[in-house]
Amino acid sequence: MQPSGPSPSSGFRALINNRGFVNLWIGQIISQLADKIFFVLLIALVVDYQTPRMLENFSRASVMIANTLPAVFFGTAAGIFVDRWSKRQIMTFSNAGRGILVLMIPVLPKDLGFLLLIAFLESILTQFFAPAEQAAIPALVERQNLMPANALFTATMLGSLVIGFAVGEPLLTWAKTWGGRAGGVLLVGGLYLLASFLLSLLPADDPQVEGEVKLHPLSDLKQGLKYLKKSRLLSSAMIQLTILYCVFAALSVLAIGLAAEIGLKPTQFGFLLAAAGVGLILGAAILGQWGDRLHHQPLPLFGFISMGLVLMVFSFVNYLWLGLLLSFLLGVGAAFVGVPMQTLIQVQTPPEMRGKVFGVQNNVINIALSLPLAIAGLLADAIGLQQVLIGMGATVIIAGLWAWRRTQQVLQDAI
Repeated sequence: MQPSGPSPSSGFRALINNRGFVNLWIGQIISQLADKIFFVLLIALVVDYQTPRMLENFSRASVMIANTLPAVFFGTAAGIFVDRWSKRQIMTFSNAGRGILVLMIPVLPKDLGFLLLIAFLESILTQFFAPAEQAAIPALVERQNLMPANALFTATMLGSLVIGFAVGEPLLTWAKTWGGRAGGVLLVGGLYLLASFLLSLLPADDPQVEGEVKLHPLSDLKQGLKYLKKSRLLSSAMIQLTILYCVFAALSVLAIGLAAEIGLKPTQFGFLLAAAGVGLILGAAILGQWGDRLHHQPLPLFGFISMGLVLMVFSFVNYLWLGLLLSFLLGVGAAFVGVPMQTLIQVQTPPEMRGKVFGVQNNVINIALSLPLAIAGLLADAIGLQQVLIGMGATVIIAGLWAWRRTQQVLQDAI
């Protein structure tokens, strides 16, 4: 897989002229949207499956767990295969497989076990798609364009996290009006198949590991973890991305309480998430266009400090306009962390190790997205929303300062 065509310039204009990258990016957008709608669809489908009334909440939780467990247990292992198989084929078949699984739901018996199986298998295929996608970016894009490329992908990934669930239910309702009871299934399955088609148009690529037919998953896994442990620069970047995703996962839970504090209805928490998404997109656009001039600045440090201060100030805000402004600034700060760190990982990781490294990253991010969802709401109930926000803000600032000092020490030792 090679960059499509010449790339004499840098910035977004060069990326738009790169047909392979455009197909990859649009495929990512469609896949991310399908992922979020599928999760909402699973919860909605539980109602149609006969379960005892006393077990309704358990049924919903079991579907969520079935769709989450593979992300924790298979995320790292899936990345091993990315270095040995065609990235284009992995992304194409994983999306096609997810589409077929979803489209099978109406023809399967309405037994909760089948729905759990679909959720579990769909999540496994997702674990193969994520590291292949990350590894494909540096293969399609010239080095000088990695910053704007990651700006777009980071904005899409985090943007889908903060607004994807909010649009899931309206889209499913719309699909039901024209497709009947199967409308939601047709929508999600069709999105996956459309993404598969777009990704099949990517330039052909060869596996990085040549001359080896047998797979050695355990040794490859150990090799990837050992490489990350040895490269303190990569591990530091991964820690910073983990902190970032933890903040956004917690925000998706706490936004309900925040909405009520600034005069919105709890059901209107999506306005706060949308403001953060707009800030994220703007921050990514700034880095994508002028990142080459700013790369000598401690952008992640600025991002962490601004995010921490926003979270702490948020706990004292009662005005709608100020709450939306703070959400916007939080998104800008997130871009200043996520885009440079993801670019650093791609630049510093050799091609033959990308699948292993991105597999570990995928696993770490999945855990970072899961744990805050489980504990953020409980902490807010136990000690109060204000205390949680102040604690989160202080933690983010301290973690940012620590990560920046650690990175500086690594760079000095390398000189």
